[in-house]
Amino acid sequence: MAFDFKKEMKEFYMPKNKPEIVTVPKANYIAVRGSGNPNEEGGAYQQAISVLYAVAYTIKMSYKSDYQMEGFFEYVVPPLEGFWWQDGVSGVDYSDKSAFNWISVIRLPDFVKEKDFEWAKEVAAKKKKLDCSSAELLTVDEGMCVQIMHMGAFDDEPGTVAIMDRFLAENGYENDMDKERLHHEIYISDPRKVAPEKWKTVIRHPIKKGEGI
Repeated sequence: MAFDFKKEMKEFYMPKNKPEIVTVPKANYIAVRGSGNPNEEGGAYQQAISVLYAVAYTIKMSYKSDYQMEGFFEYVVPPLEGFWWQDGVSGVDYSDKSAFNWISVIRLPDFVKEKDFEWAKEVAAKKKKLDCSSAELLTVDEGMCVQIMHMGAFDDEPGTVAIMDRFLAENGYENDMDKERLHHEIYISDPRKVAPEKWKTVIRHPIKKGEGI
């Protein structure tokens, strides 16, 4: 049975649709950085997604090749995720998508080492005839966060974020976003197959204890 992060680590991928505090362990990701409107047809964001999936599936299927990764186990490729921010903006301004900076990521099992990652980039580039040089192996240690399952379109996220902020204020916590700790989204639904009102997106924000707590 292939290891499925969504099932085995349910607390981080399938939260309830009410805020909860979690301590997120350190994790490794395939990452591609960029900026601009994610909805732009054929734009930087969509190109980044192609690179992420090309490398992710090369690693997943590596056991069928001559290249063997130490400690390999079969697994389901985890969902797409993204870290988002805008220069000079506290939180996220959804009305100005062209100002987005982003790091798009897909979680990797811990057995993937730097040499394995470089092999996968090279193979994916050849196989898919795709420039994969933008992909990097990124380790993120999120620590204490608040998260919630947002139901609906991305443009409706501010309402859900307001619920999270209210929860923090009522429980003696506050947001702790900076250049290292970012607004984080995990895309549980495939937007190509599900109507926007049924989209499931985990929203996660880094937090700290409030002053005087």
